[in-house]
Amino acid sequence: MTLHRWEVPARDLRIDLDPQRFPFATTDELADLDEIIGQARAVRAMDFGLQIQGQGYNLYVAGVPSTGRHSLVKAMIAQVAAHQPVPGDWCYVHNFHQPNNPRALRLPAGQGREFQRDMERLIAALKSDLVQVFRSQDYEQQRQALEEDLFKARDHLMKQLKQRAKDYGFQITSSRQGIFATLLFKGEPVKGVPFTAGHQPRSGKGAARQKALHEALHAFFQQVRSIQEQVNQRISELNHQVAVYATTPHFDRLREKYHECPPVLDYLQAVQQDIVEHLEDVLAEPEEVAELAGMESEPARRIMARYAVNVLVDHGQTHGAPLVEEANPTYANLVGRIARETSLGTLYTDFTLIRAGALLRANGGYLLVDVLDLLREPFAWEALKRCLKRQEVKIEDVAEFGGFIPPVGLIPEPIPLQVRVILVGTPALYPLLYAYDEDFRDLFKVKVDFDEQHRRTEDAPLHYGRFIARLCRAEGLRHFEREAVAAVLEQASRWVDHQQQLSLQFGDLADLIREASYWAGREGKPYVARQHVQTAVQQRTYHGNLVEERLRELIAEGTLMVDVAGAVVGQINGLSTYDIGDLTFGMPSRITARVFLGDAGILNIEREVELSEESHSKGVLILSGYLGGRYARDIPLSLSATLCFEQSYAEVEGDSASAAELVALLSALADMPIDQGLALTGSVNQHGELQAISGVNAKIEGFYAVCKTLGLTGQQGVIIPRRNLPHLVLAEEVVEAVESGSFHIYAVSTIDEAMEILMRCPAGALRADGTYPVGSINAAVQERLRYMHERFLTVETAKRQRRAGRSRRSPLL
Repeated sequence: MTLHRWEVPARDLRIDLDPQRFPFATTDELADLDEIIGQARAVRAMDFGLQIQGQGYNLYVAGVPSTGRHSLVKAMIAQVAAHQPVPGDWCYVHNFHQPNNPRALRLPAGQGREFQRDMERLIAALKSDLVQVFRSQDYEQQRQALEEDLFKARDHLMKQLKQRAKDYGFQITSSRQGIFATLLFKGEPVKGVPFTAGHQPRSGKGAARQKALHEALHAFFQQVRSIQEQVNQRISELNHQVAVYATTPHFDRLREKYHECPPVLDYLQAVQQDIVEHLEDVLAEPEEVAELAGMESEPARRIMARYAVNVLVDHGQTHGAPLVEEANPTYANLVGRIARETSLGTLYTDFTLIRAGALLRANGGYLLVDVLDLLREPFAWEALKRCLKRQEVKIEDVAEFGGFIPPVGLIPEPIPLQVRVILVGTPALYPLLYAYDEDFRDLFKVKVDFDEQHRRTEDAPLHYGRFIARLCRAEGLRHFEREAVAAVLEQASRWVDHQQQLSLQFGDLADLIREASYWAGREGKPYVARQHVQTAVQQRTYHGNLVEERLRELIAEGTLMVDVAGAVVGQINGLSTYDIGDLTFGMPSRITARVFLGDAGILNIEREVELSEESHSKGVLILSGYLGGRYARDIPLSLSATLCFEQSYAEVEGDSASAAELVALLSALADMPIDQGLALTGSVNQHGELQAISGVNAKIEGFYAVCKTLGLTGQQGVIIPRRNLPHLVLAEEVVEAVESGSFHIYAVSTIDEAMEILMRCPAGALRADGTYPVGSINAAVQERLRYMHERFLTVETAKRQRRAGRSRRSPLL
């Protein structure tokens, strides 16, 4: 019988491109591409997500790698951010009321670093001026005057004390060891132990005078202490007045400069007050506050550090809103951290060691993060959500999360957060986060879908040519001839298995361009030609197809049993694809069917041994529905059959072999042989229609390679679903084999058409009386099923009769 009506002509096996119609001869004539090809949907979603205002409108960018996700996202953010205001700077300063809670100050962009320098200059100038003021002659005179008042009052009190002591019969003397009283006898001091203020009055004669002297000494010391306190108070007031007088001009200049920042004015007031109250610390020399050699400057630095300004975020050089891309989103890199230093063998920290994370650097702008990297880091995902929900960043010590107690418990003041977060991830991860994370849908309301392919248009050669031109100029590669550009477009269609679609995975395209330029360079050619692109594809395949070659060798030597000639009942060549990471290839698999009497139905051996994936098991179960609806309209199916992928020891996935399994089963029922020079791929539904499958090009090329290895006969070929015709983008060698008639490709719509090709016999159409034409495949199947049903009834009747006979002969109990 003729098969031409199902045969696919060679012209339909590849995309139709005429390089002569391209509007360029070589890519060096073209301008660089300044747009992203085929991502109109993503562009609109990105524009919406970046422009809309409101909480929770963060973005999830979904797409496979190498589709230009990062390039488009960064380009669009940069364009939008350039017209937005620059956010302010953020600083941490010492909190003089609560030292463990540093204060956060916001200043206009660029003024944070300037304020830091102003404070450094202020403290240096104040220290110098205060030292001069407190060493000045005027200050010394005022202080000496106060101290002279003390000395005069003390001398006056001492004279009074001596006179009263003399009246009591004692002589008062003073020295560095203290004040002493000596008993007088006839106006002369008596030798012996002097009387001091600490002695208790003695009893007996003179006790009253000694007691009176003791009370006079006690009153003297109280009066001296009171005068000393008054003088110290007056000196303190003098120091305060002098310090305020010396510091006010410096602070007034800063107050005038930062008068539009009330929090800064409050801070300056607190600094001035603290300096006045801690003059000793400010005026102290380093050697006066430390005694350990080699460590003189550390205590002084620690004391003066409370007047420093820690600039967390500096936007002095930023233009527009910031865009921060965090490549390593750990908790510390995302939120911030509190660093530590070593002093005298111990760890310490203060507000000057607080460091900002990506959220604060992007505050007022945009943060770009890879979601998979984020989810891998402990605490990072929850921290990001917490910051977005509360709209603030609270820098906490990560050691507390792990159960460790930090040396100093700093609790910095939270900083308000206004940021748009863009997560970049795979399409598969989005529904998982949406379904299982209750916060995700509220925080990331905008999904940006990046397509992997787009329909080929008349402008495609120009757009891809400009992409190639830009890459060649950027990396110093050889430019492409238009025939080479056509070869790149063909490969872009092969990657997506579609004649009218082109791949948008520009990372893979860029690699192909680089490798083709390399092979052109090896030949010393100034431009990349078509054969260089083909060489790049062939060499890439050769580098990774060791497993494929080993499998073909096993088939060639007979270890793996695959026939590509002859005819066998109940045996067919199915086609499978193998994915080994960077390479996907097709390979034939022998599928066999055995039929025998019984009512067990169709047994899937792969399923019984748990080597059948769900979709493959579904495909086998569909076969029962097809058989029942086609051949068991008036009688039940009395059938037992087994289906098996021979020499297959891995899990079978997908339902693309269901058509081949059905043909093998029908062949076994009709007892008609199947042409082993042909292979069949496609899934079948319960009505016997063939459905499109994936990987059609790899499957055809895989079977062609095996036939070529075992020897082409001119009768070999592959049967595919007609719905897969738009997906045919075959290798040039296979197309040439079809053109020469040494290999064939057939496209069918039903299982009947596939059977006619494989068994070289009419399938037969159902007639009005429910039968099929004599001599057809369907008639043979129907006759076999009727015979098996009758035999099954006969056997079952005999079994029942034997059981009944045994029951009559059994004695009654």
